[in-house]
Amino acid sequence: MSTVLGGRTARVAIVGRPNAGKTTLFNALTGAKQKAGNYPGVTVSIAEGSYCVGGRVIQCLDVPGLYSLRAISQDEDEALKVLTASDDQKADLYVVVMDGTSLERCLFLFSQVAELRRPMIVALTMTDVEKVDAAELSRRVGVEVVPVVAHKGVGIDELREAIDRNLSAPVVPDLELGYPEMVRSAVQRLSQHGVPGTGAEIREHLLGMRAPDALDGAHRAAIEAESKQILGENLDGKLLDSQTRYAWASGVRKAVHVGKPREKTKTDRADAILTHRFFGLLIFVAVMYGVFQSIYTLASPLMDWIDQGTGAVADWVSPILAGTPMLHDLVIDGVIAGVGGVIIFLPQIAILFLLIALLEGSGYLARAAFLMDRLLGWCGLNGRAFIPLLSSYACAIPGIMAARVMPDHRARLSTILVAPLMSCSARLPVYVLIIGIFIEPKYGAVAAGLSLFAMHVLGLLVAAPVALILNRGVLKGPRLPFLLELPRYQKPKLRDVLIAVQTRVTAFIKTAGTVILAMSVIIWALLYFPRYEAPSGMDEKTASQIQLEQSYLGRFGHAVAPVFEPAGFDWRMTTSLIAAFPAREVVVGAMSVIFGMGEGEDSPELRDALANAKRSDGSPLITLPNALSFMVFFALCCQCLSTIATIKAETKSWKWAWFAFGYMTAIGWGLAIVVYQVGMAMGWR
Repeated sequence: MSTVLGGRTARVAIVGRPNAGKTTLFNALTGAKQKAGNYPGVTVSIAEGSYCVGGRVIQCLDVPGLYSLRAISQDEDEALKVLTASDDQKADLYVVVMDGTSLERCLFLFSQVAELRRPMIVALTMTDVEKVDAAELSRRVGVEVVPVVAHKGVGIDELREAIDRNLSAPVVPDLELGYPEMVRSAVQRLSQHGVPGTGAEIREHLLGMRAPDALDGAHRAAIEAESKQILGENLDGKLLDSQTRYAWASGVRKAVHVGKPREKTKTDRADAILTHRFFGLLIFVAVMYGVFQSIYTLASPLMDWIDQGTGAVADWVSPILAGTPMLHDLVIDGVIAGVGGVIIFLPQIAILFLLIALLEGSGYLARAAFLMDRLLGWCGLNGRAFIPLLSSYACAIPGIMAARVMPDHRARLSTILVAPLMSCSARLPVYVLIIGIFIEPKYGAVAAGLSLFAMHVLGLLVAAPVALILNRGVLKGPRLPFLLELPRYQKPKLRDVLIAVQTRVTAFIKTAGTVILAMSVIIWALLYFPRYEAPSGMDEKTASQIQLEQSYLGRFGHAVAPVFEPAGFDWRMTTSLIAAFPAREVVVGAMSVIFGMGEGEDSPELRDALANAKRSDGSPLITLPNALSFMVFFALCCQCLSTIATIKAETKSWKWAWFAFGYMTAIGWGLAIVVYQVGMAMGWR
């Protein structure tokens, strides 16, 4: 059988409800590594992949989930465009993914998709959990049904064969949904009257689900007359349509279900506690605290190994370059100190994404969105905003893109503007560095974990009032209801967890090898030039300090320092922050270069350099108040050009991109000053 139609590669679209298993199936078919999660809204744009069968290529589209053909958000609109594409743009075959554990709701969507008259087959997921008679289901829906367990690879070969068969001999379903006789008769009369469109389209006109703007006056009058006769003054046509579809779906589910119906499931019993109005929130806070405490405590041994490895590399390279002082300083103080100072935090990044992926895969994060709906409601956001906000804890860019799940433009824009306030993984190294120097030694590991948790919560606490101001003042509009289907609890899928961790760790390493390396070299050069010729007799430490201050970057830091002086920053701390405005990941690398500059192979570790750094009067450079203010500023300011570019791309306006940059930097600066001044007034040291 050939899978190349009309001289082109066949296109297969994978569609279905959110959380039905589309992305896992897409990954299994194509070998791709798209992010999958056990909660709705993970896929917000169309992904493409392909696979070969007998030397032939089939292109697959992973389409965002949708609950019905009446799209309420941008990601659903993307899916609807694929389903309703014109003949020259439509897919050659649609694989409708149905979750066996929520079959009735999947059948509701299928009944709508079937009326688009597209060739399709059904991939039935979760068959290892819910027993369904696939043959009987196939008979009732009128297309081939293939049971699959995608994360285990079960049924994937059979699905590929079914796709190949149906590309050569496509089948279009023809359902009888059981609408009342008066509706069917009215549709027939309108069709005979010459009203254009399919029977389903005429029925939508009749039930008030499709605007008759494109019809002429006579046809509109005929539809209105029939509609009044059927619906009268009180009956809701949309409600009648939904009731009919769900009645059909319920009948199919009962006919294909194998075994006794379950009463109360483990998921139901767990949700009685985990989604409880009071205890659920306490558990959520405890879980999140446990995540950040684990990040801090579990990574220490791995960080020590990386630190030792980085030191060994510097010790090995230093003698080789001893004859070329400038190259020696560039490699040791610029490249190794800059990149090595960031790579050391790789264990925390890996542990963070491992724990988040486990929570995603278990189904708990969907409950977190449900709980957050209660907490976010007062500021105009609903629980759907938790999905992009959660994504922003990994990186603001996918978080901003995930705002496509929001149901209207106003809610989407306000979510985009507050998403970068969440503490992304690029901020984690700074938190761990500062906490490890100024909090853990004095207050212990528990306080350190609590501090790390607090820094991640800070962005959310600030985001709420910002969203309130935006929604009540700048972006006025009503708060929309929250719709989210809670998946069943399950063991996280190992492949999805590993993909999530691998993707983020790989991205972090690539950033360290490109952006951080480049910025470290630039920062080194700006600190190295112009050269200061120390007079004879001056000790090396004093000469190094003067070199730093008279360098290009040192001069710039001194010029900007008065702005940050109320927050307790000196020119070195200010310069570190300014140098990292293109990308947050550069901050630790910049500090490594600035505080280790000029001491060659004998340079102390960055932590010791920061802990022992002095001001001009001999007092400690960093104490608890300005350590906290430094983290607060870094947590809230917008130090990421990629984030600004993404906001512009998603909002199609530079106005909102620079607005986000401006208000975040202003809030970070203002709160940093407050924290420092309060800390000094209270005598913190």
